[in-house]
Amino acid sequence: MTETAPGALVHPGEVPTWLRDLVDVAGDLDYRTFTRFSPPADADVRDAAVLVLFGEDDTNGANGSAPDPDVLLLRRADDMPSHPGQVAFPGGGADDGDTGPVDTALREAVEETGLERDGVRPVALLPQLYVPVSGFAVTPVLAHWEQPSAVHAVDQRETSAVARVKLADLANPANRFLVEREEGGWRGPAFVVNGLFVWGFTAGLLSVLLSLGGWEQEWDTTDVRPLRRALADHGELL
Repeated sequence: MTETAPGALVHPGEVPTWLRDLVDVAGDLDYRTFTRFSPPADADVRDAAVLVLFGEDDTNGANGSAPDPDVLLLRRADDMPSHPGQVAFPGGGADDGDTGPVDTALREAVEETGLERDGVRPVALLPQLYVPVSGFAVTPVLAHWEQPSAVHAVDQRETSAVARVKLADLANPANRFLVEREEGGWRGPAFVVNGLFVWGFTAGLLSVLLSLGGWEQEWDTTDVRPLRRALADHGELL
């Protein structure tokens, strides 16, 4: 595992007002803000990165309207050998030729969604987060989509859909609940938005980012649903 110091890559004043709070706190966070898991000392851990890409519609801000930011998500193909059907951020494992987590996240995003790399400005790195189920140490790379480009599922064998999901829809209390496994006692946040069921690592990261960015609304944290039932209700694979 290669440690990369978290923190802002740009001055907070250089990003849109709605994104400044998140960039401003990036250097004050450690992995415990997001997860209780730390890699065992003898674990065989592989570096990975995901692109948390925030954008806004080209018409936002016109005529004095408030910005309506969104985040880029994708849905993995149902027959993928790992995490089939799950909603995720673009990203994946580091390649030998990558220069660091920013390079990994951008390369994977281009390969998966077809976005134009030049229109994306990385703005902050979050701490590496260990994902026990996959053995990855994942660095979330926060970025601003300065010049949005068309995106699509580049390879249907790996990705079934790509979507820009509004933060307001994720923060809507009607779209949020908790899921838990009957075995093992794991519990975590979940979202149902735009026909996507978001849970696991992605939902956990989104939940914290909504709070840190100042977008979170009060929601019912007593609404806890069995994961197996939620997966069945929303057409996902277990």
